[in-house]
Amino acid sequence: MGTHRQFFLFPTGSHEMLQDPAIRNPIAISFGAIAGALSRYYLTLWFAQRFGTGFPYGTFFINLTGCFGMGFFATLALERVAAIPPDVRLLVTTGFLGAYTTFSTYGLDTIALLRTQNFLTAGFYWAGSALLGIISVQLGVILARLGR
Repeated sequence: MGTHRQFFLFPTGSHEMLQDPAIRNPIAISFGAIAGALSRYYLTLWFAQRFGTGFPYGTFFINLTGCFGMGFFATLALERVAAIPPDVRLLVTTGFLGAYTTFSTYGLDTIALLRTQNFLTAGFYWAGSALLGIISVQLGVILARLGR
């Protein structure tokens, strides 16, 4: 038996292929997205079972923890621990947190706009996303009901 074992699931050269960011990054995002979506699903069920469905406790918790996680990890990755590889950053931010809640990205984008002191743009993005998002949901409902 040699020192290098070939796994039958991966053809020869696949190790080198997985080092290519064009392949590695989408795989990392996908794994993170699976974990984020499942976390969101099971947390939503757990909150509904514990507290009922009169208020969206699960979504509320997920949005807040997702924003906290985005702020914490983005700061850690960009300011404190430069050694976090790009594919790991994508796995956590775009993959996990993006599937867990897009609200965290909304929060991070708003903070980024505020840091540039572009307050008008930040305010429009912040309020516009919430208000126009609700209007867009209602328009989608209306459009879907037209075909009845």
